[in-house]
This record gives sequence, C-alpha cells and structure tokens, in this order.
Amino acid sequence: MKYFAPLALAVGALADVTVIPSDSFNSFGTYWNNFYPWGTDHNGSGRMAASQIKTGSGTLTLVASPTSNPSPPTSSADPHLAIKYASGAVHAKEQITVTDANSYSVYGEFSAPTAVGTWPAFWLTAVSGWPPEVDIGEWKGTAENWYNTFNTSSVVATTRVAWPTDLSFHSLEARLTAAGSDVKIDFYMDDTFKATQYGKGFAGAAMWLIINLQMEGSSGSPGPTGETTYQARNVKVTRSGS
Repeated sequence: MKYFAPLALAVGALADVTVIPSDSFNSFGTYWNNFYPWGTDHNGSGRMAASQIKTGSGTLTLVASPTSNPSPPTSSADPHLAIKYASGAVHAKEQITVTDANSYSVYGEFSAPTAVGTWPAFWLTAVSGWPPEVDIGEWKGTAENWYNTFNTSSVVATTRVAWPTDLSFHSLEARLTAAGSDVKIDFYMDDTFKATQYGKGFAGAAMWLIINLQMEGSSGSPGPTGETTYQARNVKVTRSGS
C-alpha cells in the first residue's frame, strides 16, 4: 500500500480548484467587491454606484439609470466623457495569474443588452500596468459579442459572434493556458468553440476579473432614456494545475 500514497498525492496536486464558485453572488462579500478595481469611473458616460448593484437568487443585476447634475460632471478616466448614467460594476477579489503550472477557465451566463449606447462587459485586465486585457464578453450597441485580446492599444485580436437581442441568457467561457511567455485563450459561447487568440507576454501577469455595465463610449450615442439592465449568473472561475 505504501506505493500508492505518492500517486494519490500527485493526482491530488493536479486537481481543479474552484476559485469562484457558481453560486458566489449568494455570498457576494466573500468573492466580490463593488466597482472597478480603481474606482467608479472608466471610459464611458456611466459612473458606478452601489445602489445600481443588486444580487438575488444567485444572479447579479447591474442597472444603468439616467442621472442629472453628477459631481464631478465628467468621468475621471480618459476620454473624460460627461456622466449621464448611474450604473454598476463589480470585480472579483481573487486575481487570475496564468503560469506554466496554472491554467484557468473563466465562465458565466449573461443576459446582455445590445441597444445603441449600452456597453456591458465581462473581462480581464492587468493588475499592474496595461495590457494584458482579455474581453470575454463585450457588447457595443449591436447584436454581437466581441472577443478581444489586447497586446497593445493598436495590436488587438478580435472575433465577433452573433448575440440574441431578446435578453435571454447565454454562456461565455475563456480557457487560458500558458504557451511559453504568452497565454493561449480559447473562447466559447454556449459550450461551442468560437476562437483562439494569444496574449503576448501575458504569462505570469496578474489580472482582475470585472463585470460592468458601462454606457455610450464605444457603443455609440445617444444612449437609452430609461433604465438598462445587465445580468450575470453561474459565474465560475476554475484553476487547473499545481
């Protein structure tokens, strides 16, 4: 029997580890923080507010509502758009770092708006500096999801896939594996393979996982005059390796 113990330990060391469980929104404070990692503003006309972030029955709901007289009146982030909406963003407490020893699956199911001026996303971005950036879900005012990998601001791999406009839930997944100093990213929608992209030099770089509902910016304008809702459920992050 003594010969089986090392084998058992080796197998155990390679077991998948659940970093974020699929029911994490039921224990929001354990796994998630409000807003972007850097604060409430980014590159659109929405400013994040806790009142716009809701959880219930295992689902995250982000709501963008028209606002007036924001203070300050423009976003603190480039390109400093006028703030027109109060909206919601969250980021995972656990960072994601792909190495030779650790690959990742990042999965979720989403009901995403596609109207002009709505800019929801499910994405990874660098903890320090930029890039890396991997957009697993990005909707820019059309009936498409954009898979993007930014190697620089001008060297970007993009694959666009059709996305239903009826706000039904559909799954997205990125499987990230080290390829030397780079990271290979395989993208899926509804468990069907869609694209492979590569992040140059991404291996070993820590990344944040963000779910947000930004407005206007790259999704066009004017945005909606009423409320916009973006929902996520069954978001799960799994690490494989040692």
